[in-house]
Amino acid sequence: VQLQASGGGVVQAGDSLRLSCAASGRTVSIYNVGWFRRAPGKEREFVATIYWSSGNTYYSESVKGRFTISRDNVKNTAYLQMNSLKAEETGVYYCAASRSGSSNRQISSVYDYWGQGTLVTVSS
Repeated sequence: VQLQASGGGVVQAGDSLRLSCAASGRTVSIYNVGWFRRAPGKEREFVATIYWSSGNTYYSESVKGRFTISRDNVKNTAYLQMNSLKAEETGVYYCAASRSGSSNRQISSVYDYWGQGTLVTVSS
């Protein structure tokens, strides 16, 4: 499975941005797709995940109510709609896919495939 993240850019605080994660290859093996981010000087952190078949979603507390993860099964693409962005959410956003559907969905090590990341810069 190959993942291609896109949609990053420079926005102002309070603006919105939508990221895309296009999957190719053996996509039938995907159980869920997640988004993670790494802010400058910080550890990579979980943002959201969506289960490919059911569409069930889970979010980190810090983005709940502002971010929405979705997927298009026909296009094999996951999206992350980010609203009311904050300056501290600047960083590289990565999409990842898991084959196992582990309940530890917030842990990066359970994801088997990773995209290259897309940079989001939120200016205050």
